[in-house]
Amino acid sequence: MTQATQQALYSSVVRDRHSVRKYDPSVTISKEELTEILAEATLAPSGANIQPWRFLIINDPALKATLLPIARNQEQVVQASAIIAVLADTQADSKIDQIYGAAVQAGYMTEQAKEQLIQNMKWYYANMPEEVKRSLLVDSGLVSMQIMLSAKARGYDTVAMGGYDKPAFKEAFGISERYQSVMLIAIGKAAQEAHPTVRLPIEDITFWNAISE
Repeated sequence: MTQATQQALYSSVVRDRHSVRKYDPSVTISKEELTEILAEATLAPSGANIQPWRFLIINDPALKATLLPIARNQEQVVQASAIIAVLADTQADSKIDQIYGAAVQAGYMTEQAKEQLIQNMKWYYANMPEEVKRSLLVDSGLVSMQIMLSAKARGYDTVAMGGYDKPAFKEAFGISERYQSVMLIAIGKAAQEAHPTVRLPIEDITFWNAISE
């Protein structure tokens, strides 16, 4: 595949992705395909490759009905094939031995580098909790965007949802305080096209080497 072809394919996915709010309720997405979408999305970068994102997939109709009032009665909750709840694990450092150990086995990292990184990240999580929380949200935002792009590349539509009662969501689904609720992503097939939107001109929002206002 040529660079021009790759660029054209990427540009098509990015330009065709829109926030869809009306879905065909007859469309289902298999567990296998949802898993593949998430696996592609988790190729996103994260601080020190800590991969703090966690996912709760809600595709049971009864559970979607439970979620509906929590999500301010946004109808995509029950119409979409599934809702992907993106969570951030405030104890993500619990998996660093697994992550860095696999990197050593793959030949990507030395044992010495692994031990130093583990020591650094354990200190970071123990001593900078507010900064950790901010970094978790950044990393979770990166993986969320990749979920939506991966879905679009496969012909599915999505919408990111932040307007829901996060405490009520966590209570209803038994999610502990260990996890931050970042967003909900509805995924399925559009029953109605998304309404068009505009973007600010790039020259109005880009500065070179210094902010001039």
